[in-house]
Amino acid sequence: MPFKVADISLADFGRKEIEIAEVCPTLCPWLAAAQSTKERDAWPYVSSQEGERSCFSWKQLTGDALRIAAAGIPVFAWKNETEEEFARCIEQTLTAFTDEKPLNMILDDGGDLINMIQDRYPQYIPGIRGLTEETTCGAQHLYRMFREGKLKLPAINVNDSVTKSKFDNYYGCRESLVDGIKRATDVMLAGKVAVVAGYGEVGKGSAEALRAYGARVVITEIDPINALQAAMNGYEVTTMEEVASRGNIFVTATGSRDIITGKHIVEMPEDAIVCNNGAFDIEVDVAWLNANAKSVDNIKPQVDRYTMPSGRHILLLAEGRLVNLGCATGHPSFVMSCSFSNQVLAQIALWTTPENFPIGVHMLPKEIDEEVARAHLPHLNVKLTTLTESQAEYLDIPVGGPYKPPYYRY
Repeated sequence: MPFKVADISLADFGRKEIEIAEVCPTLCPWLAAAQSTKERDAWPYVSSQEGERSCFSWKQLTGDALRIAAAGIPVFAWKNETEEEFARCIEQTLTAFTDEKPLNMILDDGGDLINMIQDRYPQYIPGIRGLTEETTCGAQHLYRMFREGKLKLPAINVNDSVTKSKFDNYYGCRESLVDGIKRATDVMLAGKVAVVAGYGEVGKGSAEALRAYGARVVITEIDPINALQAAMNGYEVTTMEEVASRGNIFVTATGSRDIITGKHIVEMPEDAIVCNNGAFDIEVDVAWLNANAKSVDNIKPQVDRYTMPSGRHILLLAEGRLVNLGCATGHPSFVMSCSFSNQVLAQIALWTTPENFPIGVHMLPKEIDEEVARAHLPHLNVKLTTLTESQAEYLDIPVGGPYKPPYYRY
């Protein structure tokens, strides 16, 4: 089987990492059960931008990529891929199956895979049953593609399942952001002014983690509802222009672009730390920084110290890409079990009931969200209360759920 990884001799280390991660309570048992059924041979050929067959170019998944390759599964993944290598890795996943048939499903993380197929490999589209998308930005792009008539496949927005966005984006970032900053800089966070751009689920988790370490957290926001939430949770809310000169740590978490630009960078204090916890690499204007800094000193992998014309210094983490992946190892496996459980169930839904998914962007039903949450409770020794028949009748909901209407905001 074809593969390209950093060092296949480290596969045993990857096996040990995976054994620890396999305590995730739902995904592994579900897959084990599925593999024992006769449906196994009819499973789709899934091209994935996740770690199984390709990878996000800065993600620290060396061990698991090696173990996957050693198990005979096609994988094209190593840390520090160039943009060209990243694109080539994705291309190689499109036909990397035992019988050399092309993919017939897509599991995407950010939209690169669907964009590549629709732009460069449209011949595969008739044989693809659908795609599932993992990220906030990727889901936004799918909705835009559909509005513009450019989406050619049915898609499921996994990101906005509650057990994804409220868990991966919020609780996952609450742990992995600080993990990345600490591994990269060893800086003490207590007493520092930490600026978090964006108070969505990622921003909420990021801000909460920084405050827990004793940082004085300032939020920037465009949305009045999110800004009001931040203020009522005790955060100062202001503009990047106002806070740039007094922030010690800057974290972008918006999913947009041009959040931290040159006019902000020149105002920052000595050795301000700048990092991105949102998506892609355009929230921080790294191109401006490279063009205008007097020099740059690579302190260690993913940590660069820029000397500005004023003589002050800026520490940029992960080259402006996702700091929790570039400088740490991403989210803990437990919270990723929630995300990937949604992905697996979405893939199964597209594959087994294609008649329910015309071309467009769809959501998983509330029942599946609750199923994912329920499956994780025993791992935390959580015991649910069961509705009585009279209570269910009074509330006008089924005893077994779903317990909230689709519009309910958790």
